[in-house]
Amino acid sequence: MTDQTKAQAHDQRMASAAIGGGRLRALLLELWQRTRLDWGFVSDRLSQTFRKEAWLGAHERRFVAETLYGMVRQLRRIDAAVSRGGRRGAPRDTDRLLAYLLLEQLITVADAALAEPALDWRAVATIDEHIARERDRAKRVALACSLPDWLAARLVADWGERAEPLARALGQRAPMTVRANRLKTTRDALAKAFAGHGLATTPGRLSDDALVVDTRTNLFALPELKAGLFELQDEGSQLLAELVAPPPSTSSRTSGGVVVDLCAGAGGKTLALAAMMGNKGRIVASDVDAGKLEELRRRCRRAGVTTVDTVHLPDGVWPDALEDRAGAIGRVLVDAPCSGVGALRRNPEARWRMAEADIADFARRQREIAARAATLLAPGGAMVYATCTLLAAENQAVAEAVADARGLAIVPPADVLGARAAELTTDDGRFFTVAPDRHGTDGFFAAILRRPPA
Repeated sequence: MTDQTKAQAHDQRMASAAIGGGRLRALLLELWQRTRLDWGFVSDRLSQTFRKEAWLGAHERRFVAETLYGMVRQLRRIDAAVSRGGRRGAPRDTDRLLAYLLLEQLITVADAALAEPALDWRAVATIDEHIARERDRAKRVALACSLPDWLAARLVADWGERAEPLARALGQRAPMTVRANRLKTTRDALAKAFAGHGLATTPGRLSDDALVVDTRTNLFALPELKAGLFELQDEGSQLLAELVAPPPSTSSRTSGGVVVDLCAGAGGKTLALAAMMGNKGRIVASDVDAGKLEELRRRCRRAGVTTVDTVHLPDGVWPDALEDRAGAIGRVLVDAPCSGVGALRRNPEARWRMAEADIADFARRQREIAARAATLLAPGGAMVYATCTLLAAENQAVAEAVADARGLAIVPPADVLGARAAELTTDDGRFFTVAPDRHGTDGFFAAILRRPPA
């Protein structure tokens, strides 16, 4: 019996226990109801619950986590199925749980009918055939992929025929991908170390340092993480760091050897840049969140990175550490705050938390941040404007507006990535983009904007 078959069998046993009542079912419904109160992070809800509920074993925890994530990801599809089964008015949460388990083939129609005889569970089970007959593409995407109407409409407007497979991919579970820290190890050596723990891995297809961990495990508990041999980082995020193409200068005082990571957060891309630069030159990592910068400093110590200076931006005010570098920086990364549509695999609850009006607000902030960041560029210097969204209003529109306003040239990614760029760019070749349906990564966008030489 394969590991996948064993996992399926365990899930079916858990599902039978859940529909039979008892504390597993009560826990699932409580978690679901708490999550829907404010659509807070599912990961936070789960970690709090798992610390409190000591009776949950490993199989129960995995089943609870996947069921909660699944119900969040498939809410509209589930509700449509329950409605098709004859429930009038708002679906009950017990209906939703049964419908999810049935649609995942973890219980049978007979099982569901025994638990709730009032619904036509055969009709519930055929919801996908019913949705497929919807001729309006945006409506079909919204129902099939459980997205708000406005988000489905925007994806269709921006991506056309590709919107549906893209949206379906955003509803899948994300792979566990790590970046081997080349300052301390290699990808091959890390794969061997993981194999020693019984973990199967696959080399990333797009990034030389990416390693996909195929065996389900708690990566945070591995000694290799504590030793700084790897960081959890999506392969698309790793490519963004590569796109910055840090200059080779080893000087810590010249503009050629300095990179500014303006919206560094906890520093995933900062660490990748430092490894690419071989712990030479300097990286100025800034953010408005002092707590995230403290986390970055801790991660730097773990990874053996010694070339990062952190700069706090209280209320977005630029301190002298940035003001004094205006017009003198060779590379700038602006990983701008965004709607996060490209990361819905990891944060599926975000689709229910955001509103369409938020997109215009994000775009305004993105233009302001990127336009100011452009003032740091030395003549001939380049800025990478990046997001983890897939909406044109936050991506191409912002990049083009900033380029026009600051007199910057849009540089094709092929100038940095070479032949690899063919599968990593928009159709016109002007911008970098990766997405889960084609690349297996989260959805990322980037534009390379260069200041003309003096």
